[in-house]
Amino acid sequence: MAGNLLLVHGGGPTAVINASLYGAICQAKEEAQVDRIYAAIGGTGGLLAGNLKDITDVGQQQLELLLHTPGSAIGTSRDELEKEHYEAMLPVFERFGIKYVLMNGGNGTMDTCGKICQACAGTDIRVMGIPKTMDNDIAVTDHAPGFASAARYIAQSVAEVCADVQGLPIHVVVIEACGRNAGWITAASALARDCGVDGPDLIYLPERPFDEERYIEDVKAVLEKKRGVVVVCSEGLTDKDGKNIVPPVFRSGRSTYFGDVSAHLAMLVIKRLGYKARSEKPGLIGRASMLHVSPVDQQEAIAVGREAVRACVAGESGKMVALMREEGEVYRVRTELIDVHDVMLHEKKMPDSYINERGNGVTEAFVNWCRPLLGGELPKMISFK
Repeated sequence: MAGNLLLVHGGGPTAVINASLYGAICQAKEEAQVDRIYAAIGGTGGLLAGNLKDITDVGQQQLELLLHTPGSAIGTSRDELEKEHYEAMLPVFERFGIKYVLMNGGNGTMDTCGKICQACAGTDIRVMGIPKTMDNDIAVTDHAPGFASAARYIAQSVAEVCADVQGLPIHVVVIEACGRNAGWITAASALARDCGVDGPDLIYLPERPFDEERYIEDVKAVLEKKRGVVVVCSEGLTDKDGKNIVPPVFRSGRSTYFGDVSAHLAMLVIKRLGYKARSEKPGLIGRASMLHVSPVDQQEAIAVGREAVRACVAGESGKMVALMREEGEVYRVRTELIDVHDVMLHEKKMPDSYINERGNGVTEAFVNWCRPLLGGELPKMISFK
């Protein structure tokens, strides 16, 4: 028996979350078992309020705009949900005739996805997860849609800063990248060298305790070789005791508004070494930039959206669509359904094999893993110096 399909976004947007929305809508339109397509406006909060919008009849020309639109076109949220909230969703599903529920998000959203699935036990409602996170910290899947575009952004942006510093080498520049507990985006800055620039010089990830003395030693050693230095650090750096090196400005549930780590590291250089330093913090620009979208990322985002719909209609539930990398020199991935319980709030961090011995850079193994995700060569740069 046919039924209606509901799309819900959760957590922070990415440059390609709307590409997954596009893929899911396009696939749903092709499925005879899907009657109407609804979107929860404003994430789970919109769902609980019954703020569901029928988007079945949106034309193809408008749908194509999703591929060029940053943020979430249907709105997202970071609602903290309790058991009663999940139970309250069932009457909404019944009122709108929802048979298929697709949750698009990261670790927290997959946790929500699993709990909605549990609340729907005993009904014919099918629940499916679509991965999304710029942080790339969802377990099991090789990578998550959203990461590759953020990686391309940080790599090219850091290359541009390196070229600037190479032209006028008078200071240490510290660039702060997003990533709460996992350093995937920060690490991707190493791909800046593919542009032909000399840098970044130092990379600090949250997977390694940050040591102030060692950091000063690292910067001093680079300054002995050249007068302009580029450092990339993660917003989530902690010390040996697991405390943030800069106290967070605000915490709410799993959400943390980090302090200005890059400014702190720049100030350490000024105070300890007496050398000019400045900080840069791209922040939300890194996840909203459509200019730097990876074509690979966009196509994979569409693919997981489509596969989630196909799987639901075929009778699957309580799963997430994962991207699994095939072996071989040529980059290929396949989609695979995994139990959503295997990814509920499980964070995937950078493995030791991807971090250099001193903890101030990445290995060639990481660079080789990351490079195909960027979706083509980064622009080459030149210096006559």
